[in-house]
Amino acid sequence: MKARIHPTAIVESGARLGDGVAVGPFCHICAGVELAESVTLLSHVVVAGRTRIGARTIVHPFASIGAPAQDLKAKGAAGALVIGADCLIREGVTLNAGTPAGGGETRIGDGCAFLAHSHVGHDCRLGDGVVLANQVLLGGHVRVGDHAAIGGASVVHQNVRIGAHAYIGGLSGLEGDLVPYGLAGGNRAHLFGLNLVGLQRRGFSDARLTSLRAAFRLLFSDEAGQGVLAERIERAAQDFAGDADVEALIVFLRAERERPLCAPRRRE
Repeated sequence: MKARIHPTAIVESGARLGDGVAVGPFCHICAGVELAESVTLLSHVVVAGRTRIGARTIVHPFASIGAPAQDLKAKGAAGALVIGADCLIREGVTLNAGTPAGGGETRIGDGCAFLAHSHVGHDCRLGDGVVLANQVLLGGHVRVGDHAAIGGASVVHQNVRIGAHAYIGGLSGLEGDLVPYGLAGGNRAHLFGLNLVGLQRRGFSDARLTSLRAAFRLLFSDEAGQGVLAERIERAAQDFAGDADVEALIVFLRAERERPLCAPRRRE
């Protein structure tokens, strides 16, 4: 089925539109854009630069997709934006392209949801199934794992990593890396514990949750005699060898990072 383009829309020469694409009133699609099959732009959407939007993604009015990075050092350098299939992009969302300093590309996985007026900065990498609630702001170079979710009006500092299946409560300011499966919130955000509700909704079994609870206690509790974090990580690696969930947690903690770790609040 051929693309359907409203008479008031502007599609520049060189843009590539797949079968079944629908371009609504007053949209503007620039020359380097590629829309995969059945992408829908409802109205008043601007898609700029070297942007590719995956199949069946729906973009609501007044979204700005693929604009240059809001990074003065980049001086308007042309980067790319790649968006996966089956994403939902609501009103006023801004998704910025990458910069040469960050590899030149912002990349978003499949099945992500960006609620109204959320923002993804330059050179971010988002996995599959990520959810940004209304007015969430991601600084540049943020990494977000699969199925992580961020509550409304939260802000994430540049270069922060957020692990898979993590959850950040609304109105939070996250300055440090949040471990996979973690639940964090507050200004400034700290780690509350395991994202139990989210994991149950994702179908994690009781056995998996029991192992993760035990690993979180070992790694993050303030019980006497547990040792410093590096020692706890090595002990967890031994005690939970072969447990894929805990191993993912250990890999995250062992990786190099540019930001401090989002940790539990110390008891006074």
